[in-house]
Formats: sequence, structure tokens, C-alpha cells
Amino acid sequence: MASTSTMFLHLLFLLLLSQTAFSGEIVTSLPGFSGDLPFTLETGYTTVGDIEFFSYFVHSESNPAADPLLLYLNGGPGCSGLNGFFYQIGPLRFDLNNYTGGLPTLLSEPTAWSKTVNILFLDAPVGTGFTYATTTEAWNSTDTLTAVQIYDFLRNWLTDNPDFQTNPVYLGSDSYAGLIVPMLSMNIINGNTAGLEPFVNLKGFSIGCPHTDTIVETNAKIPFAHRLALISDYMYESAKTSCNGTYANVDATNTECVEALDDITQCIELISRQNVLEPNCAFLSPKEKEKAVRRSLRAMRRIKPLPNLGDLYCHNFQYLLSDIWTNYKSVQEALHVRLGMIPEFYRCNISITYTVDMNTVMPYHQNLTETGLQVLVFSGDHDMVMPHNGIELWIKSMDLTIDTDWRPWFTDGQVAGYTRRYTNTGYSLTYATVKASLEQHKFLELVTHLRSTNARNALTCFIDGFDIILSKILPIWLKILA
Repeated sequence: MASTSTMFLHLLFLLLLSQTAFSGEIVTSLPGFSGDLPFTLETGYTTVGDIEFFSYFVHSESNPAADPLLLYLNGGPGCSGLNGFFYQIGPLRFDLNNYTGGLPTLLSEPTAWSKTVNILFLDAPVGTGFTYATTTEAWNSTDTLTAVQIYDFLRNWLTDNPDFQTNPVYLGSDSYAGLIVPMLSMNIINGNTAGLEPFVNLKGFSIGCPHTDTIVETNAKIPFAHRLALISDYMYESAKTSCNGTYANVDATNTECVEALDDITQCIELISRQNVLEPNCAFLSPKEKEKAVRRSLRAMRRIKPLPNLGDLYCHNFQYLLSDIWTNYKSVQEALHVRLGMIPEFYRCNISITYTVDMNTVMPYHQNLTETGLQVLVFSGDHDMVMPHNGIELWIKSMDLTIDTDWRPWFTDGQVAGYTRRYTNTGYSLTYATVKASLEQHKFLELVTHLRSTNARNALTCFIDGFDIILSKILPIWLKILA
């Protein structure tokens, strides 16, 4: 009887929640941070059908009423908005160097983009972070459905936050979310054209190391490995000849091609795909699907200190701190999370029920060239997950006019990468490569350097119209690949 009553009350609770479109609350302090937060943080749920989307809204510290609104999506799929909040562009970071166990300490991030931009970090798709479904069916998601639901989320959020309806809106993403953003952009444009309210004042988007076209990206990896001397000339030519230059969807009966690709795989399988110059630390990578990963995470949580960093620094060690911190009850209470709706928080949830139904968004990119949007595409030049040569190939296929040809861009007088700008009747696309650091054991110093010298000042450049000049460094999304 008690069990039945408990179930009834739980269902009633969910029903009441579904009647509330948005339930945001101001967060004045967070466990692990000394004193009150020096910025305005609002967290809460936004209802979209049978899904309760959780978001973290950081008000601009400059002029929130007029500053741009950036909706920031992380990759995975399944990586929480807290990934961007703590590790990429947000106002707080973990004190990794002094962590010895227990509740991690939080520090202010002086180069946060929220100094001049309103940032809305989102847990999406459903099952990511603290976002949950109120029906069994709603836990299932796809690429196209996610793009639709995020558009509905944004409209609902703006409805409940009318003070931000006239702010210029930008979309930002990394990795897998690069597949979602073009679809989301088109959904917004179509909705605006159809007169849906509220009107979303979309101005542009930025995609870092974006997943765009599975075949193009797969075919780019072999030439990329050859260019970086990861495979020999003989191995490359053998694969190129036997596979006819096509390495996606290989015919299993083509034994020469299969064997050539197997040889290449053996050469590169122990290399960090996210950055081939970094140590390979796959045990905390969200790309690893095996259950042993989760067991190792839980075991690591019981260990007081993190592994000795020494000279071999693996930047994904720091990801463990977000899982430790967020699973404290006091933290979830401070964030106004509905306790018990998500059994355990993961920075990147590899167990979401998700179906890939979009292998390319090139038609979306092509259609968006007929709009007045401003687009930034950037790529690490040592990233083998989304190789830069593949990105350059699909950009070339769009047949845009080159406005500013290939040239270096600089920071502190040093070449930091290369850039090219394309246009098409009001539409612009800026492409930039970002050099990897050879001093991988100084990764934390590199992070601080990149964030402080590039990101915030250059984001202003991005939003003000992509007016790229050498004194205004390109916006760098410090991408730590999900």
C-alpha cells in the first residue's frame, strides 16, 4: 500500500512539474567557492513536451540588457552544459593543482566570456546532465529531434525571460554539437519566417572542430595521418590505391583495402585522437563505451588525490572533478536541481538513448549561405577526430567567394594558426586553424594563455561582424573534446 501511495505521489509531482514552463532560480553561492558568486547565475528547468531541460544562465557582467545572448551546446552527444561552464568559456574553474580529495575548490575565471556576453549553457539532449523525461518514450532522442527540441526550448526560455527577447542571439558548439547547430539555425530561421513567437534574433553561430559529414571526415583521416607522418608513404599509397581513396563504408570483400586499413589502425590506435601531440589518456574519455570506464570513474572518486601529474599531464584528469563536485547533494541543492530525478550526474553521459539519424548537415550549411548569418568554423590542426583537411574540403564544396585569402593570425607576435574568410551576399564564413602546443606538460599554462589572450576580446570581434584584423585575434573556443 505504501509503495502504491509513493508511486502516486511521484506521478503527481511529475504532473505538477509539467504544468510549469520555466522554474529558474538565482544561485548566490556554490559549495567549494569562497563567498558569494561575483556574477549572476540562474539555473532551472524549461518544459518542452515531456522533457524537463536544465540550463545554467550566466548574466553578462557588462550590460546584460543589451549584450548578446549565446546559447552554448556541448558535444558527445550527452555532455553537460557544465562542461562549457567549467572547462571552456564559463566564469568558474576547478582548482586542480591543489586538489587532495573531498569537495573540489572553485576559483573565478577572469577571462570568462560572461564578462561581456550572456551565456545560456544547456544540458541537451534528454538524459544529459540534469535534463530528464517524464515519460518512458521521451527518453529516446535523435539528431533531428534534438535540434527541434532545442529550438522549442529556446523559444520557451525567451518567453519566460522577455527581457532578453531583443538581444542578438548567437549559437556556439563544439564537436558533435556541430551537427546540431546548422539544423537548429535553420529551424530558427524557418520559425521566424512562419511568424512563430517569440522571434529569435539570430545573428550567427560558431562551431569548433564540428562533426558535419561522416563520410568526408572518415575519408580525411588517412591523408591527415600521412601528412603528420603517423603512417609511412607506403602505407598511405597502399590504402589509397586499394581503397580507391575512399575509406568510409569499405566493401568487406575488398581484402587488400581492409588489410591496408588494419595496418594503419595498428599504427595509430594508441595515439590521442583529440590531439595527436598529447599523451593518450583514454580512461576518462567519453568516447570510450565500455562499462569499465564507469567502474574506473567510481573507483577514482574514492581516491583522495588525483594521479600525479608530473611531466605527463593528461588534461582529461580534470574532468573527474566535475563528476565529484556535481554529485554532492549540497551542490545539487545549491543549483536547485530536483533531487532524485537523475540517479547520478556524469559530465558526459554515454548511456543516453540516442539514435544517429543525420550523417551530414551539408545541405543545411548550403542553405544557410542564403541568409545573412555570420559563421565561424575553427579546427585544431592536430585533431584527428574531426581533421582540419576534412573541414576545409566541405567548406570548399560550398563554392563561396573568398573575401580574405589564407593567411596567418597571431598572438603575442607568434603565428597561432591560419585563417580564410568567405562571403555570399550578406552571409560570411570565417575559417581558422589553431596550432597545437608542443609543450603538452604545460597544458594548464597553455589553457590560461589561450583564454586570456584570445577568447574574450576576439569574441567581441566575432559578434561585431567578423572584422578580422591582426590586432583582434580570432575567437578561440578552447576545445577540450567531449
